[in-house]
Amino acid sequence: QVQLVESGGGLVQAGGSLRLSCAASGFTVERNYIAWFRAAPGKEREGVSCISRSDARTLYADSVKGRFTISRDNAKNTVYLQMNDLKPEDTAVYYCATELAPVCRMDFAQRPNSMDYWGLGTLVTVSS
Repeated sequence: QVQLVESGGGLVQAGGSLRLSCAASGFTVERNYIAWFRAAPGKEREGVSCISRSDARTLYADSVKGRFTISRDNAKNTVYLQMNDLKPEDTAVYYCATELAPVCRMDFAQRPNSMDYWGLGTLVTVSS
C-alpha cells in the first residue's frame, strides 16, 4: 500500500528555516520521483519542487529557487525539503506526492492532477 507522510511543519519567523520530511512506504523513492506542492489559503495548489530517480533531475518553482533544496535519503525512503529564508508568502500546507514514475515532468508544477498519491500535508506558517 502506497503511503506518504509529511512532517516538519510549524510556525517560524520570516527569514527562518524549516526542513520538511516526506516518509514513503509501499514503494521506493530511489526509483520514483517525489514532488512537493503547497496550498495557501484561498489559492490553488502549486508545485514547489521535484526530485527524480537517482537525482537525475531536480526542479524548483521560480518563487523558491535559491531558498529551497530538495534531497533524498534512500536508506530512510524519505525525501526532504529544506526551506531557508522563509517569507510570509511561503505560508501554506505542504504536500508531497508521486506518480510512481522515474523522472519529474518538466511541467510538474502545473500538473498536480498527474500525481497518483498524496500525503495529508503539513502546515507551514511564516510570521512577519
